Amino acid sequence: MTTQTLIPLAVFTMLLEDRSTLDNARSKRAFGFPAVIKNLLEADLPFKGVKAWILQGEKHQLIFFEMQSRALVPEHSHSYPQWGIVIEGKMKLTINGKTKTIEKGDDYLIPAKAKHRAKFLTKTQVIDLFSEKTRYKIKSAK
Repeated sequence: MTTQTLIPLAVFTMLLEDRSTLDNARSKRAFGFPAVIKNLLEADLPFKGVKAWILQGEKHQLIFFEMQSRALVPEHSHSYPQWGIVIEGKMKLTINGKTKTIEKGDDYLIPAKAKHRAKFLTKTQVIDLFSEKTRYKIKSAK
């Protein structure tokens, strides 16, 4: 069984609240999440142009997504709600037939059972909270 690196909640909260720290860290590296995120276990995803890392909770998953421009997540639904925030980039998000452009700093809530899909207009980083602990599986080593 694989063990997962856990980020102390205080560190994660500090990173999200201190935008200048995030902006300074981002200016010193190329597109993508920092090592503290990429050291988490990678998610096994069926989507082309999408990578993600899992922060596993007892009842939830927090997923850190990186999408290439023009990546698509096809329409689907699940029995639990999903909340997310765009850290960098821009996407078109369709929920129950209504499309909105979501950009850096915008958050969204996808209700349980709502049909939704996403098209990424630029390289995009998103953090999603799934109210289900097994939404994504861990990518197996090859």
